[in-house]
Amino acid sequence: MEKRFLTLADVGEVLNISSSQTYALVRSGELPAIQIGGRGQWRVEARILEEFIADAYRRSASGLREEASPDEVAKH
Repeated sequence: MEKRFLTLADVGEVLNISSSQTYALVRSGELPAIQIGGRGQWRVEARILEEFIADAYRRSASGLREEASPDEVAKH
């Protein structure tokens, strides 16, 4: 059974980013997470992480289209 919730370390490993970058995504609200337990440790739902990744692909593709010249866009 796949884990429903991931630690920030797990998320950082999936995204190949540092723990401080992962925490910054959570603190900014860009990556939704919950705090649990007495120590308030952060967890990210696996489904939310997959949605975040898919959205990042969409934003990246959109940015590339905006950077392309009108001639390049007309070719596609």
